[in-house]
Amino acid sequence: SLLLFISSNSFARDFSYLSAVIKNPAIQGSGLLTYWGFHVYDATLLRGTSNASPEFALDIQYQKSFTGSSIASRTSEEMINLGVKQTQANIWAQELSTFLPNIQPGQSLTAAYRPNDGTTFFFEGKKIAQMPGRSFAKAFFGIWLDSKTSEPKLRSALLGEACSPPLISESC
Repeated sequence: SLLLFISSNSFARDFSYLSAVIKNPAIQGSGLLTYWGFHVYDATLLRGTSNASPEFALDIQYQKSFTGSSIASRTSEEMINLGVKQTQANIWAQELSTFLPNIQPGQSLTAAYRPNDGTTFFFEGKKIAQMPGRSFAKAFFGIWLDSKTSEPKLRSALLGEACSPPLISESC
């Protein structure tokens, strides 16, 4: 089972590169994930000027090394756990594995969602890919933000006192 420790640190970083996707990005919440006592990553949820805004981003700053294909595979597993059909999750994992880079400690991947654009992926603040579609975005971001996430404490740390983005939960 994954263990989670919530950090009060806002992971002071420059997210200005998100301005192309989110107007005035601001941190809504942050937390860190540990597995068997090892610090795996720091996660930060960013929203626009309003928590009701449909645009948002999730930044993951890794503290361990991972291959892009292992990140894609784990993403698929988490999507399946949320109820995505295995065939669809595998298709998305294959697409993700074509652009997700190998990660070293301290490097970050960011995924930003805007309704008309889908999900834009950034590696170290530089755009690397775009995945169209609401279905993919809902499944992907649901890994962290859906009420059925495997990491409810991390979800709480990311959301704070605010609601999930409208993509994840239409009601609050």
